[in-house]
Amino acid sequence: MTLKIDIDDSAPPYEQVRARISEQARSGALPVGYRLPTVRGLAESLGLAANTVAKAYRALEADGVIETRGRNGTFVAAAGSAADRELAAAAQAYVERARRLGLGEDVALAAVRDALRAAYGSGTSQEGSGTS
Repeated sequence: MTLKIDIDDSAPPYEQVRARISEQARSGALPVGYRLPTVRGLAESLGLAANTVAKAYRALEADGVIETRGRNGTFVAAAGSAADRELAAAAQAYVERARRLGLGEDVALAAVRDALRAAYGSGTSQEGSGTS
């Protein structure tokens, strides 16, 4: 596992740890079942306070990205459900923002379709969506 904390980043260190572990779990760089370092071990290797890493681990566990198995350690959890929850939360945040901007459903949906086309190419795939 490779993590680097950027002290010049505007995101707090715990958020950087949370985001990087989450990204690596989602991408498969940290496979399901991978045993993460202890809170103290990771804190030492990153030059952070143990409480900072503990806060990141708690957030990751709440997101379903990792799971703690008592004295056996902390492991990367099955990624699918965490990714689904993260996607649903992002979609909800988008909808709330579109409504605050006064945009209608058709305009908001068109913006999502445009973004999907830009990211995935002209044909969007339903792979991994469970709706194919």
